[in-house]
Amino acid sequence: MAAPLATCTEEQRSVIRFLRSEGVKPIEIHRRMEVSYGDACLSLQQVHEWSRKFLNGVSSVTDSPRPGQAHRVVTPEAIAVVEAIVKKNRRVTVPEIAAHLDMSHGLAHYIVHDVLQFHKVSARWVRSQLTAELKEHVDACQEHLKRFEAEGDGFLGRIVTGDEIWVHYHQPESKKASKEWRHTSLTKTEKIPHTTICEKGYADSLLG
Repeated sequence: MAAPLATCTEEQRSVIRFLRSEGVKPIEIHRRMEVSYGDACLSLQQVHEWSRKFLNGVSSVTDSPRPGQAHRVVTPEAIAVVEAIVKKNRRVTVPEIAAHLDMSHGLAHYIVHDVLQFHKVSARWVRSQLTAELKEHVDACQEHLKRFEAEGDGFLGRIVTGDEIWVHYHQPESKKASKEWRHTSLTKTEKIPHTTICEKGYADSLLG
């Protein structure tokens, strides 16, 4: 499958205008766009809304200025500073950026999302990471399996088994708390939940 296209909203509206002029229904337009744009695709409701606008004679794919909406003046220097802050701390929030640079929340959000194309994503969780001790357990199990395959049920009769108890006394951070800024062109990173555990008891030995 081809990589998702750029997430530019105006580009997607241009696609809607073109396909609508070809007589394609909004629901089919949305289905096609989902294939190309993935999660960044406009919603079905937005596709319907812009389809109606184009049928009513609207030709522009940009939003009309709202009454009282201030014109945003974004300098290259401001963009560079915001980008540096985000890259230094991927978990920084938009309000923190705005407060640090003494700019409005709306302007900070516009630079991060629309200009720099950063979006907050959660790292993809993986179940666990084997420690050196757990790798030893795996090796022991594999050795047991080999001996069982070679010796049969007689091998099982010479094993004294035990049990182990793991007490969790620290919980990892939540998925929401782990969200980081990522550019739309980058894939999600993997995050291993680092949970501190205390081994209370373990026994596993062979006889004979």
